[in-house]
Amino acid sequence: MRFRIFPAPLLIFALAAVGCGKAPQQQMQMPPPEVGVVVAKAQAVPLMRDLVGRLSATRTADVRARVAGVLQKREYAEGTDVKQGQLLFQIDPAPLKAALDAQLANLAAAKATSTNNHVAAERARSVAAKGLLSKTDLDNALAAERTAAATVQQAQANVESARINLGYASVTAPISGRAGQQQVTEGALVGQGAATLLTTVEQLDPIYVNFSQAVSEVDALRRAQADGHVALDAENKAKVEIILPDGTAFAHAGTLDFSDAAVDAATGAVNLRGIVPNPERQLLPGMYVNVRLTLGQINHAWLIPQAAVLRDPAGAYVYTVGADGKVAQKRVSADARQGADYIVTAGLTDGDRVVVSGVQHVHPGAPAKAVPWQSAATQNTAH
Repeated sequence: MRFRIFPAPLLIFALAAVGCGKAPQQQMQMPPPEVGVVVAKAQAVPLMRDLVGRLSATRTADVRARVAGVLQKREYAEGTDVKQGQLLFQIDPAPLKAALDAQLANLAAAKATSTNNHVAAERARSVAAKGLLSKTDLDNALAAERTAAATVQQAQANVESARINLGYASVTAPISGRAGQQQVTEGALVGQGAATLLTTVEQLDPIYVNFSQAVSEVDALRRAQADGHVALDAENKAKVEIILPDGTAFAHAGTLDFSDAAVDAATGAVNLRGIVPNPERQLLPGMYVNVRLTLGQINHAWLIPQAAVLRDPAGAYVYTVGADGKVAQKRVSADARQGADYIVTAGLTDGDRVVVSGVQHVHPGAPAKAVPWQSAATQNTAH
């Protein structure tokens, strides 16, 4: 085999030529970063707040023994719904019935005495008209008539009082609602010196939900309403929804029916109350629940994913990709959130392509490749 030996200068020239061929490849520019964008589109956005509240009955009534006696019987099932006027307890009526009979007898005696005194007074008037009776005797007869008539009225009042006491022996529900546990057992002496508590009736449909909101948010809402940026519904009432422990919304929505006029000095919040229908009695007083308060709707706003909104000492801002493929920074107003989005009320224009993913790779004025952004939930659904 024969080998060719090249001179050293030729070998050096060949190596230099190979090195020069790789230089242009090393000087190639990196492609622009790919970023996920959403297209901004203004819409009417409900203004919602998620708060924590506690339920309470709309009406609560204590059922008490209003007359002294021995409790004979409970006439209702504990924990069941009762109607207004329904019999709940029976107090022994025998002593009260006897007291009523005694007052009726006193009334009859008073009426008899009044009749006799009236006859005597009429006779005295007739005799006095003929000058056969002294004025003193006439005055005494008329006074006896008046006294007897007053005694009749007093006896009638005593009869009415005894009849009322007898009616109190049948203890009825003052309101419609759910009756609670019996507080006194049968055979106990009740109403002796004080109105003994027998049970409690609570009205559960509808039901109240009590919660509070920071006074700064209340003031901001009122200013927004005054400026026309936020509008309430047709009934001019805020909507109240109950979120159950499993994360689902309660079937019936209510409205805000009370706002305290004073601020709680300890918390800096305003106490609010909503009223919610509860026909199935699923909600019970004392429960802590999550409350979703819809204060109205913002007439013109953009919903932008939270990942797109950045902040620095100057405030909130987003990156957008223009039609020329260049990145720009825009200052925005994004103080409220709704779910996974910020509610942007100023700083954007319809059609702006807002960068959501890849914001760490972009800079104002640099190029970027915009592709539609997909949330994690959308990606999981696609897979």
